[in-house]
This record gives sequence, structure tokens and C-alpha cells, in this order.
Amino acid sequence: MYDFKILYEKLIGDFRIIVIEKFGYGYSDLYEGSCKIDDVIAYQRKALESAGEKPPYVLLPHSMSGLEAIRWKQLYPEDVAAIIGLDMATPITYMEWSDSEIEKRIGLMKKFQKLNRLGLLFWYPLSRRGLDKNECRELKLLKKRNLMNDCYINEARAVQANAKVTASSEMPRCPMLMFVSDGKQVSANWRENQRKYAAGVGAETVFLDCGHYIHYFESERISTKIREFISKKELFKDT
Repeated sequence: MYDFKILYEKLIGDFRIIVIEKFGYGYSDLYEGSCKIDDVIAYQRKALESAGEKPPYVLLPHSMSGLEAIRWKQLYPEDVAAIIGLDMATPITYMEWSDSEIEKRIGLMKKFQKLNRLGLLFWYPLSRRGLDKNECRELKLLKKRNLMNDCYINEARAVQANAKVTASSEMPRCPMLMFVSDGKQVSANWRENQRKYAAGVGAETVFLDCGHYIHYFESERISTKIREFISKKELFKDT
């Protein structure tokens, strides 16, 4: 919730904002549950239900969570009014990755995990954008607990299978807006794959000249566009 505060603080006056912290993220438990995409969505739906929230939702996935947003719409179409991707991944990218590339990335994650446990990642960068002094202190503590934990690694191991499941079902049919980074911090063909997927689902795209954590750099532009998009599509006219 600290990571995305710089963006949602600009929207909270107009919308009800919910930030889901998956297992291993934020204040959630370091619980090594199933990383199969349908199970992950079931966890999230149960969390929202337990908190008293009711669909439909506008989903704003970042990075790997793009797969979850797409699959959520496939499984529970009435739950999802629209998808707004914050440099969201699509099945196309992960299906291009080889097994060796996945293992290489997991190996790097394990090295970071070991260094973190030894207390040697004090230099690891954190975004303090939009945070007060207490929130920055909390963020540092959460970094020490969470960075490259086993939940992250298990999630990475499951990503190819999850991409295949998502790609094998019908493309989502709902209003979609995709903000896209310059692609330099992610993987080869990132921008082109986003472009291809957007064309396939009829999504509106906004290409940004910034890194993968686009909300760090372009929160004002993104929040303005989100308001325009939701208003134009009249997504909540009956609620």
C-alpha cells in the first residue's frame, strides 16, 4: 500500500480505493500457498468479500498481476467492470521466456534473498514518494522482512504455467486502458507485446517514457487519464 500511495492518493477523493497485498507482500503473511492463478484469484475474492467489498471492480494490475486481472475477467466476468494496466504483463511476454531464463531470474532472486537475510541489502533502493516519516520507517522494516521471500520465488516459478492458462482462454472483453513503460527495466519485446495484446482486446494505450514503476514517475498524468477513462466509459453510472 506504500508502494502505490503516490498514485492512489490522487484518486482517493473520487473513488473507493482498495489495495490488495498478496501473500509475501506488504503486511500480509509469508504464507507459501498455491500460486496457481485460479487459486490466487480465489484468495483475493475471499479477502474482498471478508472486508465487505462488493463487485464490480476496476482492476489496476501492475507487472505480473496483469495475468491475474485478465484471468479474473475470464473466470468471473461480472466482477470486473474494466482493467487499467500499470505496465501490466501479458501472457505473450511470459510465453516467450525459456526455462533457462526463468531459472536465471529465480537464481538472482535467491542471491538477493540471501544478502537480505545477512543484512547486506541496506543499499537496496526504496521509493519514498508521497510517504511521511513514519511510513518510510515502516517501508524499510517491510523491505527487510519481505525482499525476495519464498512467496516471490514460488510466484516466479508458476508464471509460465499461469500465462499458458490465461492465454488458452478467451481474451477479456471489457473496457481496457494500458499504460506502458519504456520497457528497459523488464524484458525484450515488452512494448511490442503490450501493443499486440492491446490490439487484440481493443485496449486504449498510453506509452510513457519512464521505468517499469510508472506510478513513481507519472502519477499525475496517470491519475488524470484514469479519471477521464472511467468518466468516459460511465463505469459506475448505476452504482
